[in-house]
Amino acid sequence: MTKSSFSIITLFVLLLVSCKDTPKEPTVTDNPPEKETSITSSIPTNPLKNVYWGDQHLHTAWSADAGAVGTRLGPEDALRFARGEEVISATKQKAKLNRPLDWLAITDHSDGAGVITAVIEGDEAVMGDPIVAQYYADMEAGGEKAAAVMMDLINRQSNNNLPPVFTDPEFAKSVWLKNIDIVEKFNDPGKFTAFIAYEWTSNFGGGNNLHRNVIYRDGGDIARQMSPMTTFDSENPEDLWKWMANFEEKTGGSLLAIPHNGNLSNGLMFKNTAFGGTPLTKELAALRNKYEVLYEITQGKGTSETHPILSPNDEFANFELWDKGNLVMVPKTKDMLQTEYARKALKDGLKLESELGVNPFKYGFAGGTDSHTALSTAEEDNYWGKYASSEPSAERWSEKALDFPSGYVRGWQLGASGYTGVWAESNTREALWDAMKRKETFASTGPRMSVRFFGGFEYTASDIEDPNYVVTGYDKGVPMGGDISNALEVKAPTFLISAVKDPASGNLDRIQVIKGWLDATGNTHEKVYNVVWGDADKRKLDAEGNLPPVGNTVDVKNASWENTIGATELKTFWQDPDFDPTLKAFYYVRVLEIPTPRWTTFDAVKYNLEMTDDVPRTIQERAYTSPIWYNPN
Repeated sequence: MTKSSFSIITLFVLLLVSCKDTPKEPTVTDNPPEKETSITSSIPTNPLKNVYWGDQHLHTAWSADAGAVGTRLGPEDALRFARGEEVISATKQKAKLNRPLDWLAITDHSDGAGVITAVIEGDEAVMGDPIVAQYYADMEAGGEKAAAVMMDLINRQSNNNLPPVFTDPEFAKSVWLKNIDIVEKFNDPGKFTAFIAYEWTSNFGGGNNLHRNVIYRDGGDIARQMSPMTTFDSENPEDLWKWMANFEEKTGGSLLAIPHNGNLSNGLMFKNTAFGGTPLTKELAALRNKYEVLYEITQGKGTSETHPILSPNDEFANFELWDKGNLVMVPKTKDMLQTEYARKALKDGLKLESELGVNPFKYGFAGGTDSHTALSTAEEDNYWGKYASSEPSAERWSEKALDFPSGYVRGWQLGASGYTGVWAESNTREALWDAMKRKETFASTGPRMSVRFFGGFEYTASDIEDPNYVVTGYDKGVPMGGDISNALEVKAPTFLISAVKDPASGNLDRIQVIKGWLDATGNTHEKVYNVVWGDADKRKLDAEGNLPPVGNTVDVKNASWENTIGATELKTFWQDPDFDPTLKAFYYVRVLEIPTPRWTTFDAVKYNLEMTDDVPRTIQERAYTSPIWYNPN
């Protein structure tokens, strides 16, 4: 067996799930150790809000599918790295962010959390099982024997015959408590926020990805009272929402769940029925609406805003797509695309709201890396891969670097994406979580551009030119994630939109407004509007509203570009020219940069590589704001 084959076999250890109906009981523990934090007299607060950058989806060696493929950095390493410290990666390289993050949620899989690390370390807590003891010896030996461990685990999972430690609630509890203690130590209100979190990991039906990141608003005193839900309890997302409701009732805490990008669900993420195929009820729609307020629109395994088949008139729909199969590359059919992408889900949500009285797909947007290295990086020029096997090397881009069984996925198809920008009053768990709950967030494929989006009915063109336009934005309307209604008047909604480039990235190409609506006959529609753009003296809209390309300054041979095109800042007042006050609608903003080098190009220069023609050399990074919804009364 080759080294690359071993990497992929171990990658599939994330399928270690079962369907046992054994819900966990609440658990309580002693007080945590003293927190490592700085003493501040006050926490900086801005009532007009600052944007705070972070990652809501990161795995460490405590996740089976990370530790099994070579990751050795745990939660503490991940938090030190996120706040700007240098660490040594799994491949013994020095790793450091160019700029620290403001917050981080470590989302190790709740299924079997920490078990693989215990096996690798020969922890006496697990070595009493002779099967696990043999796993330890074989993984120490490496090569064929280590690969055989993964194959045995997969076979045992398929036959519901896993070693007991993998499903032991007491071991899971001990790992959860250790995780909380580490996160509490690094949470530093006002300076760096560490969220208590985990990933619930349903791969229902064999690799159909229905994962959710569960984010806690509160601290360890609340989180310790119940162990995380696993798919050993249930693979049904509806049961997760009920578990969350039960958690809140029992503990007084607050939770939200962020679904994994849906492109790997083979049509299951946004089905218009209940999980079991029965008609969707108002009660289930309301549970989803309450607990799933954000959706992961971009990450390393693809961007799932929309697809060219779903949006044939959107010239930017074909972006960093993974659209061939599910998590284990069971082939995808075209009809599955209809219920996997954010824009289509937002449109379907309008229709379901008219039928049920509640919108189950009323999502704001988030981005995450889904890195399985404990290294949260989303920068093309500082890309540390998503698995230990894809950390910087001359081989990670190649066809065999991620040799999935069906051959659909290659190393270069992993993306560097993504991060979440949160508009909050302060850098604390409570302020950031509350901003997520109200959907005042936007997702970026990596660059830290600053994007504002306000909607209402009283804005004027002069408002956006006022230095205090943010005050006006809040006073006269709502920010991204909000709702507007105009029951008594027929005038169209107005919007204030602005974006400022990331100083370390490319200039801005354009800002677009994406509108979706439900017509009087129950059909949904969408339209993309170019509302403001760089080089406006040279580029003009044609009769159909299309805009010429911004150009391309990328020097592929040197992995460089020039910010001689585009704009450093774009802002505009915009009013919907096609408004019908009787129809439900949503609006969100998409901001595009000029082309810049993709990580593959940086690698080609660094390692003097000749890449095949199908490997993309450039990328137009982008950001997506949470929508603003219009509802006629």
